[in-house]
Amino acid sequence: MMEDATVSHRSRLWLYGYCLVLAIFLLVPVFIIVPMSFSPGEFLEFPPRSLSLRWYESFFASAEWMDSAMLSLKVAVLTMLIATPLGVAASYGLHQSTNPFAGFIRSVLIVPLVIPVIIIAIGVFYLYARIGLINTIAGLVLAHTVLALPFVLIITSAGLQQFDMNQERVAMSLGATRLGAFFSVTAPQIKASLTSAAFFAFITSFDEVVIALFISRGASSTLTRKMFTSLRDQVSPTIAAISTMLILLTVVLAALTLWISSRHRATT
Repeated sequence: MMEDATVSHRSRLWLYGYCLVLAIFLLVPVFIIVPMSFSPGEFLEFPPRSLSLRWYESFFASAEWMDSAMLSLKVAVLTMLIATPLGVAASYGLHQSTNPFAGFIRSVLIVPLVIPVIIIAIGVFYLYARIGLINTIAGLVLAHTVLALPFVLIITSAGLQQFDMNQERVAMSLGATRLGAFFSVTAPQIKASLTSAAFFAFITSFDEVVIALFISRGASSTLTRKMFTSLRDQVSPTIAAISTMLILLTVVLAALTLWISSRHRATT
C-alpha cells in the first residue's frame, strides 16, 4: 500500500517562514529607498521629514543625467534587438539539432551567466583597447549582448520545450519553408517566451554597471555608471530618485510580461 505523499501546510511552515524572511531581506531596501527619494533635504534621510519631488525635478532638469539616461536606453534597445534574434536562433537550432556537441555548444553560450561579470569586463576592456571600441556605443552593445544572450537562450528554450514541433512539420509538409513555418506557426505559439526574453535582454543591458565602468566614460557614461561614480563623490538624493524610477521600470516590465503570458495561456 502506497503512503500518502501529500505534504501538509503545517509541515511546510519552516519553508514559508524561510521564504518570508528572504522576501523581507530583499524588499526592505526598496521600502527604504523609495521614501528617501521624496526627501526635500540635501542629504539622504529616512524617514523623510516631508515629501517633495525636488530630486525628480533635479534629475529631469539635468542635461548630464538625461544624456546618460538616453544613452542607456539606446544601448538597451539595441542590445535587445540584437540579442533576442541571436538567442532565439541559437535556441531553435540547438532544440532541433541532433549533433552530439549540441549540449556543449549550449553550455558555452550560457557561460557568461556563470562567470563573474568583473572577469568578463576585464577581458572586454583589453580586447576593446586593441580594436578601438573603448568608449563607444557599439562596444557597449556588443558587451551587453554577450551578457543578455544566455537569458534569451534559456527562456526561449523553455518555450520550445512546451511546443509541439509536429505543428511546424505539418506546415513544412504543406509547402512552407522552415523560416516561414517558424514565423507563421512556432513564433506565435511561443510568443510569451519571446516577449519575456526580449524584456530580460533589455533589463540586463539597462541595469549593467560593471562593464560600463571599464569601457565607458565622460559623455558616453551610461546611467548606472554615472550613478556609481556619483555615489563616490556625493550621496545625493537624486540617486534615490533614479533608483525608484528604475525599480518602477522593472516592476512594470515584469507585470507586462506576466500579463502577456496570462493572455497567451488563456488563448491557447
